[in-house]
Amino acid sequence: MMRSLVFQPLGRRVPAEPGGTLLDIARKEGIGLSSVCGGVGTCGDCRVRVQGTAVTPLNDTELDVLYPHETNTGLRLACQVEVLAGTEDIVVDIPPESLIVAQRSQVEGVEIKEQLQIGIEIYDLEATPPSIHDLRGDWERLAGSRAAQWQIDAPVLAGLPALARQQHWRVRVVVERERVLAILPPATHPLGFAVDIGTTGLAAYIIDLITGATLAAAGATNPQIAYGEDVMSRLALVLRDPTRGTHLQHTLIQELNRLIGVLCAEASVNAAALVAVCAVGNTAMHHLFWGLPVDHLGLAPYVPAVTSALTAPTRDLGLKLAPGASVYSPPCIAGFVGADHVAMLIASQAEDRDGVVLYLDIGTNTEISLTAHGQHWCCSAASGPAFEGAHIEYGMRAAVGAVDKVTWADEHLRWHTIGNAPPIGLCGSGLIDALAVLRDHDVITPIGAWHRQHPLVQRADNRGWVEIVSAAESANQQAISLNRADIGEIQMAKGAIRAGIKLLCELAGIDETDIDTLVLAGAFGSYIDPISARTIGLIPPLPLDRIQQVGNASGIGAKHLLLNREQRRVAQELISRIVYVELTTHPDFQDRYSQALRLTPDLWD
Repeated sequence: MMRSLVFQPLGRRVPAEPGGTLLDIARKEGIGLSSVCGGVGTCGDCRVRVQGTAVTPLNDTELDVLYPHETNTGLRLACQVEVLAGTEDIVVDIPPESLIVAQRSQVEGVEIKEQLQIGIEIYDLEATPPSIHDLRGDWERLAGSRAAQWQIDAPVLAGLPALARQQHWRVRVVVERERVLAILPPATHPLGFAVDIGTTGLAAYIIDLITGATLAAAGATNPQIAYGEDVMSRLALVLRDPTRGTHLQHTLIQELNRLIGVLCAEASVNAAALVAVCAVGNTAMHHLFWGLPVDHLGLAPYVPAVTSALTAPTRDLGLKLAPGASVYSPPCIAGFVGADHVAMLIASQAEDRDGVVLYLDIGTNTEISLTAHGQHWCCSAASGPAFEGAHIEYGMRAAVGAVDKVTWADEHLRWHTIGNAPPIGLCGSGLIDALAVLRDHDVITPIGAWHRQHPLVQRADNRGWVEIVSAAESANQQAISLNRADIGEIQMAKGAIRAGIKLLCELAGIDETDIDTLVLAGAFGSYIDPISARTIGLIPPLPLDRIQQVGNASGIGAKHLLLNREQRRVAQELISRIVYVELTTHPDFQDRYSQALRLTPDLWD
């Protein structure tokens, strides 16, 4: 297999042919790398990080433009880096500021207004200024008798003298269980930061803890993706070199601090008012965020270091908020079903729903829950990164220029791209649509093979493919097509998910058609066409009125856990009732998986 040049966070794979610069290759492939100077190495806009040794070393042009602290962190200029001969894949991580086209993210979700029970108390204090006759400390002067009751750390106290004098001895103190989180200017609302740490993307929110309003929200790429596209590749990296775990944590924290700055600027608030954080993620992302060892997550029986809820001062993790702020993560369920799934169940009010409900959060690792007859089962399906465009010849993530919808008209395929931009590749929702349309019009068989006589099927050198976008219509004058290997990648991904659904239904003693509600959560679940997903057998053949697409329910759940401390108790009770099913050791998994590979709604013999 030819080695690849992988442009992250787009997930765009192209042949790593020696000779050209990274910028030239990106331009050829329609990838939007910023370069104001046109590629002569003077503007410094095309900064990237390169993982791989088969490239030219730092040259004098780069040393003139880049600062030492940038070169020390691996930054290069794409216009100066040439690809050399070799056998390894080369990963090019494009920072947000160097990327012209941003990845589509999902921060919205179906929200139910949360009752406020934030678990903190607010005190507005006022004191007379010090004098030669009154030499009490600033803290004792303002807090009075409460100074002996409240616990306050030196970092929280550090800003008090200047603030008290600026505000004429009037301040607002935020307290949680007798511990002072922050000392703020009068009338300042304490804020919260909620974040869903996905394997691929981040969804972050700033919340007003008094009103419950979301003041700002934004998505970003998880920067760890430069070190592995999926959970297992990052775990394997840490297993090979344990110091990489600390590096992955620092990379993530750095990006979260950047996001905090962006959101605070958007909301016109000060990060010093952020007193509480709720962070959710799958178990591996959770552990890497907290700096916990992940060795055993990558080895059977995939045991986490901890499944209980965690709380700690944010400064211990390096988050730049109020000096006394605390961070909370809800419990994890198992090695591959984490706190994000718990948050999704909280946002979906799983504990209050009647009937048979299937919860599906599709990603590189897909979490599945089923509630029926007062019982709750869950499992994790190793769906892999195919729905993110990885291992697909013209695959990419959901960014501007990605084909996200495919339809049929006048005996031809029709397509739509994100941003209505010229096409540069296929993202997950476009792949699902393409397979559904090709099945509906008998271009491919239920086992994923081509109907060779169909006029859309092209063949050469014992390979077959269907052209989705012609060369004349694409951004780089190169046709975007779908081949048999691409179809196989989607079959394996969707087969793992559907097999997991089937096994949970069997444990519940029900048929898939007995499902009253299917909740599709997450970015991928929000953008796919349920009809297309049903056509290829990704989801059971349910009526559309039983399918709910709820957006980023994990992020919404993180917000609920910030605003209502009672939901933290609910989360703990919820996981105590969940029965986790390990698919890799289930005796019937391989049989269900082999049947679920077929591209048809009705799979089971």
